[in-house]
Amino acid sequence: MNRSFVYPQDNLSFENQLKIISRGTEEILLPEELRAKIKHSIEKREPLVIKFGVDPTAPDLHLGHSVALRKLKDFQDLGHKVVLLIGDFTAKIGDPSQRSVTRPQLSPEDIKINAKTYTDQAFKILNTERTIIDYNSRWFSRMSFEDLLELAAKFTVARLLERDDFHNRFHRNISIGLHEFLYPVMQAYDSVILKADVEIGGTDQKFNMLAGREVQKEAGLETQVVITLPILEGTDGVQKMSKSLGNHIGLTEPPNEMFGKVMSIPDEVMIRYFKLATTLALSEIEEIEQGVEKEEVHPADLKRRLGREIVTLYWGKEKAEMAEREFDSVFKRKEIPSEIPSKSVSRELLKNGKIWIVELLRETGLAKTNSEARRLIEQGGVKLNQEEIISSDLDISPKTGDIIQAGKRRFVKIAIKN
Repeated sequence: MNRSFVYPQDNLSFENQLKIISRGTEEILLPEELRAKIKHSIEKREPLVIKFGVDPTAPDLHLGHSVALRKLKDFQDLGHKVVLLIGDFTAKIGDPSQRSVTRPQLSPEDIKINAKTYTDQAFKILNTERTIIDYNSRWFSRMSFEDLLELAAKFTVARLLERDDFHNRFHRNISIGLHEFLYPVMQAYDSVILKADVEIGGTDQKFNMLAGREVQKEAGLETQVVITLPILEGTDGVQKMSKSLGNHIGLTEPPNEMFGKVMSIPDEVMIRYFKLATTLALSEIEEIEQGVEKEEVHPADLKRRLGREIVTLYWGKEKAEMAEREFDSVFKRKEIPSEIPSKSVSRELLKNGKIWIVELLRETGLAKTNSEARRLIEQGGVKLNQEEIISSDLDISPKTGDIIQAGKRRFVKIAIKN
């Protein structure tokens, strides 16, 4: 690994680096070690190795992931070596952090597909040329059972049960798979292989990252500094942003969808979104926060600015402005969006020219299951050509060009195909 600085001199001052690295962090363990590492890095002109691991357990990255990715970008801009570690082997277990039940195991095919989309999407934030992509299957797939026993011997069951998730499940008699105990062990070993100087992750990863320090010490390496980052709430404003919870804003979602989702977040979490999901200067965010406290700005206007800031980051200013205008058309004036994706429906599915509305919602991708489709209808969220569907038992006669709507922001134009 090339360990030479290639970036501007003005980025190398100690105080400048410390200020940028510390911004938006939840906790640094240990601060004095970070200071020492930065000073040594500057003196020797050797970049630090920064590790961030992500398991490809879902096909898309969202704004919650962007918190860590933007911190990695900070390190890149300071000239340090960023390693984006794809946990394609640990994904076979699934991170048990903050889980009340065992994760379902993914197939190798799903892991491979998800890993590819992760790396593509991460480069919407990271610098492609300055990012090292690695996969922990590179070492774990070659590890013998004897090697695993030697690694596992460095941990005790009592130590692992100190984790809140394991502790709670154990005392509630909820099963814990033996393979789940291996997850923090394996994540820790990743830090040994990469010789990480710093590992970053959400606050839910603190135990796993601290375990990396222990295993590095056992291996005779200098221990990594652990930097935890705040966890961004989803659009419900309560739970951690997660695709499985349906409260996420994807990094590659269309501008209109992204803007609309931002507009749906509770007012109470707007400032956190400004801090964690935008690149505005802290001084500017503090002014915004003061304006909110003094009621000098209307929450709706502020949320519009938040939407523009976020969409601009991923799609550019022009697309952000178009998304705002589209939002006004759909939600203020109750108009149909100007651009609607088309979905094909096979004529073979029609019986006497009709199809069950629940099946149509599934076929057009507006609902994944029958139960989800029924729930949307019961909540009054389904419309056909702007007419509300009031019964999930209804059979309808769709035509090419018909527009079906599910919820406030999802529209599909039907195309009947032979």
